[in-house]
Amino acid sequence: MRIVIALGGNALLHRGERPDAAVQEANIDRVTTAIAALAQEHEIVITHGNGPQIGLLAVESAADPALSTPYPLDLLGAQTQGLIGSLLARTLHDALPGRRIAALVTHTLVRADDPAFDHPTKFVGQVYPYEVASTLARKRGWHIAADTIGWRRVVPSPAPERILETDTVHELLNSGTLVICAGGGGVPVTADQDTGALTGAEAVIDKDLTAALLAEDLKADFLLILTDVPCVYAGYGTPDQRPVLGATPAELRRGGFPDGSMGPKTEAAARFVERTGGLAAIGSLDAAYEIVHGRSGTLVRPDLTVA
Repeated sequence: MRIVIALGGNALLHRGERPDAAVQEANIDRVTTAIAALAQEHEIVITHGNGPQIGLLAVESAADPALSTPYPLDLLGAQTQGLIGSLLARTLHDALPGRRIAALVTHTLVRADDPAFDHPTKFVGQVYPYEVASTLARKRGWHIAADTIGWRRVVPSPAPERILETDTVHELLNSGTLVICAGGGGVPVTADQDTGALTGAEAVIDKDLTAALLAEDLKADFLLILTDVPCVYAGYGTPDQRPVLGATPAELRRGGFPDGSMGPKTEAAARFVERTGGLAAIGSLDAAYEIVHGRSGTLVRPDLTVA
């Protein structure tokens, strides 16, 4: 099969961990172990989140006295693609000797008039107590919102319209290359209506929605969304919590999953299945092989009753 894998932003930096390079280098081995077994049997494209990394770079940029203004989010996103792509490529090179592996900096087209630019919702960076977060917000012009265990910066997250390097990814796949691309949802860019010239956008695109679009355009058979829970849970965190082991797109959407966590993942899975008739699944990174073989996770299947 051709499988697009979307790695959660916490694959390299878990909640509460120091954002040191050594920590991320240690965590990458776990990612490689999860993916290598699938790569032995299938065509693989890997996308990844970048919330912790781009948040860290943004803080560093804002505090750097050598800069007259902080680096914009599109360029910081490109930096995270290089950082995480290099870590993944190096470890997969060792785990899959002889396999061609390419990490590609990828750009994603968004609409300049997307309403998301006026309503920041995408969490980036670390979790702070409210007092610290509110002080940083005043000092740096941030928007902040409550996360599960504290407060974090939120930035605009426009919808992905098109991944500009899709044809290149397709050619690499056809040559037998394992491709790492569209990290952090891709570098967000807008296009001039008259000239087509590209301009970076101050945003971070949801990586799961980009992964669904990429999987559709690549005619993938399977979209695998990996996170830090075994499956989707209805009523998560309540006494009525229960696992959802299988669902159609319509059933997932009726679940009302929150935008800041499982919502984009379930929406991405639903879109891919609706538009392609393929399969999608959501589950734990460590169970990636078992998920694809139907032994773990939440499987999202087409609604065969729909004409």
